[in-house]
Amino acid sequence: MLNLKKIESDLRARMEDLGERVDQIEQDLREPHSKDWGENATESEGDQVLEGLEEAGLDEINQIRAALTRIENESYGVCSGCGEDIPEARLRALPYATTCVNCAK
Repeated sequence: MLNLKKIESDLRARMEDLGERVDQIEQDLREPHSKDWGENATESEGDQVLEGLEEAGLDEINQIRAALTRIENESYGVCSGCGEDIPEARLRALPYATTCVNCAK
């Protein structure tokens, strides 16, 4: 049986961690670049990586928020594809999963 309190707590902790990381990335992206052309190119490449990490973090935060809403609405753990219960092992591995393994294929 799912321990929704624990799942909710874990999701909130993960969301807080991700929020801190995204904030740090945002601060790093606001740093001025070097005037040296070679270093500026390297910094620009680094910014592209940071932007990708920021986007992934924001996407996961949105998925966590949606999962918390499903917990609140008592629809957490129900597959959005077929309406069956999502196996507990899948939810442990991916706590914001919206589909069972079959529908995810």
